Amino acid sequence: MKSKFSTIAQAVAEVGTYWPDNGFTFQDDAGVERTYTFPEIERATAERVAGLQAMGLRKGDRVGIVIVEPEQFVLTFLAALRAGIVPVPLYPPLSLGNLDAYAARTSRILDSAGARLLVVSSRLQNLLWGQVDAVPSLERLVKAEDLPTRDATPYYPDITPDDLAFLQYTSGSTSDPKGVMVTHRNLVANATGIMNHMDMHPDRDKGVSWLPLYHDMGLIGFVISPILWGVPIVFIPTLRFIKRPTSWLQTMHDHRATVSFAPNFAYALVARKARPAELDSWDLSCVKAFGCGAEPINPDTMRAFSEVMSTRCGMPRNAVLSAYGMAEATLAISLKPLQDVLRTHRVDAEIFQAEGRVTTLDEGAAGPTFEHVSCGVTFPGHEVVVMNEAGEILPEGMEGELCVRGPSVTPGYFQNPEATAEAFRDGWLHTGDLGYLLDGEVYVTGRIKDLIILNGRNIHPQSIEWVAAQVDGVRKGNVVAFSRPGTASEELVVVCESREARTDEARAELARKVRVAIQKELSITAADVVIVDQGMLPKTSSGKLQRRKTRHQYLTHGVGHEGSRTVGSSGDTLTLARHMARGVWTRTKNALLR
Repeated sequence: MKSKFSTIAQAVAEVGTYWPDNGFTFQDDAGVERTYTFPEIERATAERVAGLQAMGLRKGDRVGIVIVEPEQFVLTFLAALRAGIVPVPLYPPLSLGNLDAYAARTSRILDSAGARLLVVSSRLQNLLWGQVDAVPSLERLVKAEDLPTRDATPYYPDITPDDLAFLQYTSGSTSDPKGVMVTHRNLVANATGIMNHMDMHPDRDKGVSWLPLYHDMGLIGFVISPILWGVPIVFIPTLRFIKRPTSWLQTMHDHRATVSFAPNFAYALVARKARPAELDSWDLSCVKAFGCGAEPINPDTMRAFSEVMSTRCGMPRNAVLSAYGMAEATLAISLKPLQDVLRTHRVDAEIFQAEGRVTTLDEGAAGPTFEHVSCGVTFPGHEVVVMNEAGEILPEGMEGELCVRGPSVTPGYFQNPEATAEAFRDGWLHTGDLGYLLDGEVYVTGRIKDLIILNGRNIHPQSIEWVAAQVDGVRKGNVVAFSRPGTASEELVVVCESREARTDEARAELARKVRVAIQKELSITAADVVIVDQGMLPKTSSGKLQRRKTRHQYLTHGVGHEGSRTVGSSGDTLTLARHMARGVWTRTKNALLR
C-alpha cells in the first residue's frame, strides 16, 4: 500500500478528507485528554502557518522548537512543514544544575541551523531568552501559545518531495553539532516501509506514545507516519510516564491500542513497577506490536516483559517487535516480521571475538556465548549489507560495519560536507554500527567506536554490561564498559550504578561480584570495577548512556575531587560531574515541573 500523499504538508492539509473522525489525542500531566480530529489539526496548523508568516518567515527558513507539551509541539511542527519552513527540534533542559552548558549547546545548534525564530514553552521563555543575543541569525523568540493568528490568511508555497522537511540534530552532538537533513521523500519512504511492515490501517489500529517528540522515534514514528496513514494516536506526556510508568500500559488498555514503541529500559521499568492489581486489570490482547529500539536490546528484558504481559494481560507472544534504525536513515532500517516471536542467535563468544565469525550454538552450550537479537529485515527498495574496513561486502555470518542504501537514506548533514563525505560514501550510508546478517535478518552487535580490544580480542561493551547488570545490587541498564591504556594491552573498566551499595565496604564487595561474573561468563578479566551512586552515569538527551564521556571522566579525574566515589578492589576513583548526580529522568522531572 502506498501513502495517498507525497509530502507531509499535503498530508496535514488533506488527511482529514479521508479519515475525518481520526486524529491525535493529547493527555496532560493529570491524564485529562483533549482530542483533535484531523480536520481540526488542519485548522489549528493553518492558524500557526499564518502566525509564522506574519513574523516574516518564508519557505526554507529554519525555526528552532523547544516545546515540552506534546499538543503545542505537534501543532507547531506540522505548521512549519505546511509553510515550507524547516523545524529544528531541540530537547528541553534536563538539569537545573548545568543550565550554562545547556544554553551553550542550544546556541551551537541554532547557529549551525541558521535559525531565525525560536518557539518555546512558556515555562522556558525566561531560560531561553538569551539565545536571541547569543545566536547571530536568531531574530526573535516566541511562546508556542502566542503563535496562532486569525488576523492573516496563510499562504501555502509549493512543496516538493525533495524539499527539506526538518533538521534532526543527533543527541550525541556537542561541540560540533550535526543536523541530519530529512526530506519529505525520505519521510514518506520510511513511513511507507514502517506502516506496511506493521500492517497498519486507520480503521483498526491506534498507537500510544510517551516518547519525547524531539527524538526521531517519537516524532517520525508517532506523528509523521500516522498522519501519512490516517492512524489515530494518543500522546502521553513524557513526564507523566516518568512519574507513573504504568500509565503507559493503562492507556494502551483504555484505548484498545494496537501499537507502541519504547527503548529497552522502559520495558524493564514497567515490568518492575506494575502492581499485581494493575496486571490483573489490563487487557492487552489488542496489542500487535510493542516495538523496542533506540538502544541495545537485551533479550532477557524483553523475554521477561513478554512473559509477564502474555501470562497476566493476554498480550500475544509475538507482539514484542525488535527494531533497528538511526536518524541518518530517517528512522527505521529494519523490523522484526510481525508474525514472528522475538528471535535471538547464540554464538561462540571466543570465535566471534577473535575472528568476527558467527558459530551457532545451542542454548546451554558449554563455554562463553553471546546472544544477539534479530532486528528483522529491511523494507522493499532498501538494502542492508555488511562491509569490512576495505569497503568489501562480507558474506552472511561475518561481522563488519552495517551499511544501508535506499530512499529512506537522507542526503547528509546540513552545511557539513566533511561529515557528510565521511558517513555517506559510494551510495551507502556507513552507520558506524557493527553487526552481521543471517538468513537475511539484521543482528546489531555494537558501535565501531566503542569496541574494546583486549589482547587481540574484539570485545563488545554491551556483552560485558549485560553480564554485570545481572549481579544483584547493580542497576539494570546503568552499566558502562570501556577500555583504559595498559602496560601491554588495553585494560577493561566497568562502571556500575547501585542504589544499595552505600559504603566503601559494600561497593568493594559488589565490585568483586561483578568482576567474578564477568570472568565466569565471558572469560574476561576486568582491571577495575567502579561502583557509583544512582544517576551518576552521564547520558544523552534521549537517555542513552555515554560511554566515551564516562571514559573521559574516568581518565581525567582523580582521587580527592568533589563528588568522587571510591570503589573496586584496586581503590580507583571515578569523579563524575555534579550535574550528573541524578538520573536523566529525575533531572527532566525536576527541570520541567518547577
